[in-house]
Amino acid sequence: MEKVSLKVKGMSCDHCVKTIEENVGTLNGVDRLLVDLEEEDVVIEYNADTISLDKLKEAIEEQGYEIES
Repeated sequence: MEKVSLKVKGMSCDHCVKTIEENVGTLNGVDRLLVDLEEEDVVIEYNADTISLDKLKEAIEEQGYEIES
């Protein structure tokens, strides 16, 4: 199991949190997802054999949010 913390810009409300939880947290291979709105942080525990970090980032960006490098 891998764990990554991503700084995500553009989240402003509970709806943003729910959007990420529903669209990223439910992907095959994601074991756990925690969104911290105040810290602009998304922590994801995932199975790297099932889903790549690039796919996770892409899924967040597809929802209209920006990941800080």
